[in-house]
Amino acid sequence: MVRSQFQLQVLHFTSQVMLWSITCGAILAVASPLPIAKPHCQSSCGSIAIPYPFGIGVGCYLTGGPNGNFNEDSFQIVCDNSTSPPRLFLSNTSLEVLEISIDEYTLHVNSPITFSDCSKKRNNRQAPNLDDYPFWYSQKNRFTSMSCGGIALMTSNGYNGSKTILGGCLSICDSSNDIMAKNNGCGGINCCQTTIPAYLDNFNASFGAVVDADTQMNCKSAFLVDQDWFTSNSTNISTINDRYEFVPVVLRWYVGNSTYSNIDIYGPTNWTDAHNSTIRGADGLLYSDGFHGNPYLIDGCHDINECEDVPNRCPGGNCINKPGGFECQFLDVQSKRPINVGVIVTSTAIGLLTLLVGGWWSYKVIKKRKNIKRKQKFKQSVLEQQLSSGEVDVEKIKVFNSKELQKATDNFNVDRILGQGGQGTVYKGMLEDGRIVAVKKSKIVDDGDQEVRQFINEIVILSQIIHKNVVKLLGCCVETEVPLLVYEFIANGTLSEYIHQQNEEFSLTWEMTLRVAIEVAGALAYLHSQAAYPIYNRDIKSSNILLDDKYRAKVADFGTSRSVSIDQTHLTTLVHGTFGYLDPEYFQSGQFTDKSDVL
Repeated sequence: MVRSQFQLQVLHFTSQVMLWSITCGAILAVASPLPIAKPHCQSSCGSIAIPYPFGIGVGCYLTGGPNGNFNEDSFQIVCDNSTSPPRLFLSNTSLEVLEISIDEYTLHVNSPITFSDCSKKRNNRQAPNLDDYPFWYSQKNRFTSMSCGGIALMTSNGYNGSKTILGGCLSICDSSNDIMAKNNGCGGINCCQTTIPAYLDNFNASFGAVVDADTQMNCKSAFLVDQDWFTSNSTNISTINDRYEFVPVVLRWYVGNSTYSNIDIYGPTNWTDAHNSTIRGADGLLYSDGFHGNPYLIDGCHDINECEDVPNRCPGGNCINKPGGFECQFLDVQSKRPINVGVIVTSTAIGLLTLLVGGWWSYKVIKKRKNIKRKQKFKQSVLEQQLSSGEVDVEKIKVFNSKELQKATDNFNVDRILGQGGQGTVYKGMLEDGRIVAVKKSKIVDDGDQEVRQFINEIVILSQIIHKNVVKLLGCCVETEVPLLVYEFIANGTLSEYIHQQNEEFSLTWEMTLRVAIEVAGALAYLHSQAAYPIYNRDIKSSNILLDDKYRAKVADFGTSRSVSIDQTHLTTLVHGTFGYLDPEYFQSGQFTDKSDVL
C-alpha cells in the first residue's frame, strides 16, 4: 500500500532532524574504529554489521512508544546461529537481512519469488506486508516477471479491501533457450520489467491472460528485485526460475517521530546543524559532511581531520582543521625586483602593437554595425509594409523590440535554454504581462534583400495559422542581426523525451500515444490543406512534437527561421530535415508534396 500518511511522516522526520540538528556522514574511520552498536550489545552476526537503531536483544535496538504507528520491534534483528555462516532476520518477518546501511538508510533483504504452475516450487508465495513497519520498497527495485508469454501484475490491498493495480508488464514467448543470453538482459522476450511507485510497503504478484494458450500452464514467476543485482546477473537470468527461491531487494527505512524521545535517538554531544549539514538523497534525509560515525549513538559522531586524510590538502599553504571542515592559510609574500630596461622596451612595443590591432578591429566593428543597422531598417520597413497592406490580421502578430526580449530571457541567459537544433536556440522567457513564451534565436542566414522579403512574408503567413495542435507563432523581432521568433510556451517538453527516456513519475499510455498520433495527423492535414498556403514541414519527428500541460500534441519547428517560396502554391524550407535523412518522396520525384511529411 502506498501511504500518503507514510510520506508525511518521512517529511516530518526530516524537519525534526533539522530541528534537533544532530547528524553525521557515514564514513568509516580507519585510525580509530567508532562503535556502531549500543554498549554491551552484539554489533554483528557472522560477517554482517548491525548498526544501531537496529540491534539484537532487549535494550539494544530502538523501540516505539505506546502510541507508535508501527510495530514496536521493527528494528529488532534475530541472529540464527544454527547455520554456517549465521543468518540475520528481521523480527516477526521472514525477511533475511543481507546488509544494513546507515549512510544510505537502506536494508538489503532476501524477498521470495512468487511462482505459478511450477511443479518443483512453492507456488503463490507472496512478499511480506510491511504496512506495520517503518520500511518501504526502494525505487532501486524493479518488478520483474520470468514467463514464456503473458501478463504479470503488481497489486495492492486498499483500505476497503479492494485491490489496486500498481503496475505490470507483458512478455513475449520465444522457445529459444539462449534468446535472453544473446540479448544479455530482460527486454520483453521471456522476461519483462517495470518500475514501482514511491513509498510502496506491500504488494501481491499475480498473473493475467497469456498470449499463447499453449503456454498457459508453463512455469512462470514474478518478483521485486534489486536492479543492480539483476543487471550483474544478466547473463544468467534465464535460469533464475530454476536456481532461486529468493532474490535481493532494497528497503528504505526511517526513524519515527513522536514515539521516541530525543535522548533515545540521538546523543546530546553529537555534532549539530551549525557544522555545515547538508540535505541530499531522494528522501530529503539529512547528512553532515566532515563527520563520521553513527549519529544514533551518544558520542557516535566524530570530526574528520581533512588535513590528514588527503596529502598536501593546501598546496603552498597551511591546512587548519576545523569541526566539519578545514581552512587553508597562505602567507602574503611581496617580492621586490629591480627595474629592467629590456622589460620596459618590450612592454612598450607590445602596447603599440596592441593599439594598432585594436584600432583596426574597432574600424571593422564600426563598419559592421553600420551595415547591420542598415539591414535592420530595411527589415523593419518590409515588415511594416506587410502589416499596413490591409491583407493581414494585425492582431495575430506582434512586433517585439529587442530590449523587451532581452529582458524576458535575462539577456539570453544559458540557464534559460530549452533546446538547441540545426535552426537555432530556443530560450524560455517571461513577457512584461506575465506570459511565459519560447523565444527562438535563429542562426545567421543569408540576408539579401530578396531573402529578407521572403522571410518576412513567410512570418506573416505562419502567424495567421490557428490550430490547437500547432505551436502558435505570437510575433517576431527584426531589430537584431538574426531573426527572433516568439512562440507560445509548451510546458511538458517533447514526445521524444517520453519515448526514449524512462520517466519513473509518468509514462505515456497506449491511449495517449494514439491520441498524440491522431492530433499530429490532424495538424499536418491542416497545414497541407487548410492554411492560406500549404506548408510542408519535411522534418516531422518526435523531438519536433511538443506536449502541453494536458499532454496534447503541438507540432513545432516548421521552418520559419529559414524558408523560401518554391512556387505560388506552397511553402517549404531550405533546411532539409534531420542530418543524414533524405525524404524518399523527394528522392524519387524531385518535388515536395504532403507525402514528404512522415513521422
